[in-house]
Amino acid sequence: MGNLKVIIAGGGTGGHIFPAVAIGHALQRLKPGTELLFVGAKDKMEMEKVPQEGFKIIGLDIAGFNRSAVWKNISLPLKLLKSRFKAREIIKEFKPDAIVGVGGYASFPVLNAGQGVGIPTLIQEQNSFAGKSNKILGRKANAICVAYENMNRFFPADKLILTGNPVRKSITGMNRTSEEGKNWFGLNADKKTLLIIGGSLGARSINESIECGLDELLKEDVQIIWQTGKPFFEQAKIRVKDSGERVKVFDFIREMDYAYAAADMVVSRAGALAIAELCIAAKPVIFVPYPFAAEDHQTSNALALVDKNAALLVKDSHAKAELTGIIKSLLNNETTQMLMSQNLKALAIRNADERIAGKVIEIAGFS
Repeated sequence: MGNLKVIIAGGGTGGHIFPAVAIGHALQRLKPGTELLFVGAKDKMEMEKVPQEGFKIIGLDIAGFNRSAVWKNISLPLKLLKSRFKAREIIKEFKPDAIVGVGGYASFPVLNAGQGVGIPTLIQEQNSFAGKSNKILGRKANAICVAYENMNRFFPADKLILTGNPVRKSITGMNRTSEEGKNWFGLNADKKTLLIIGGSLGARSINESIECGLDELLKEDVQIIWQTGKPFFEQAKIRVKDSGERVKVFDFIREMDYAYAAADMVVSRAGALAIAELCIAAKPVIFVPYPFAAEDHQTSNALALVDKNAALLVKDSHAKAELTGIIKSLLNNETTQMLMSQNLKALAIRNADERIAGKVIEIAGFS
């Protein structure tokens, strides 16, 4: 029968890339000898991050619809057409037994091309509100792995499998102590620590809110780990230069197991990956959803936790006015912190990667 061969398509942000990589590693654990090929978008971060994990990746010349500068979409139809032809070529050459789509620009043309020639496809829908592309692909997909209930609003119920979202093994197997985490960042092991993460690319509203409220937060005798993303990094470094060792600024934190271990409380965007990781880390969290995500899915993601008393939510447009005050309030409310932590832990799924990999093996006919 030969080795299982799988294409994993998608990317654009860490929220798509890290689940893709987790599924890839799980496939190789469950089915040793599995041959994997990743397909992403040229010039996006997957072209750097995926090879770092030891996987081969091919880039498509594709981009999404630009809502803020419509004139930039002139070349979009041609790019879509070219990416579809390229996807067909990749499939013809690699001959996959199954194709997995994790979302992002490259996901649609590759799954669409695969479905056109009868290759089994699996959609990994990370969000609580499905995007248009996945809804179209879902009609012909063999399986749709989801992280939230009631997704039959978007997909055929008989294809749905509730698996949760895949999380990096460094997070699912996390056994770092708070002291180890704080020591790794050079922080005081006895002080409360606030972790600020705006996603792999940063978050302007969160960064600007922390910049404005930094002095007020430091009066609470708290120390801060602040991931800014590259665009805000230099500005943040200048802002904290008089804060001594109490604020650590990074453009990107790769060792998130240490960051979660160090944190007593978190401020975060509400991407699917961040939510899956925070449920496992079980640290009290304030979400500031990115309002321009497709179908405003980050707000929908966050509300799914807010409704279970597992998180707080601050609207992006209200962040400058409200975020600092809400952080201070939660820092001083141990009862709410404890309740949120318990409710987050109850929502955690640690083996989503293997659940999804198992389904890929099944639809490919290798089980």
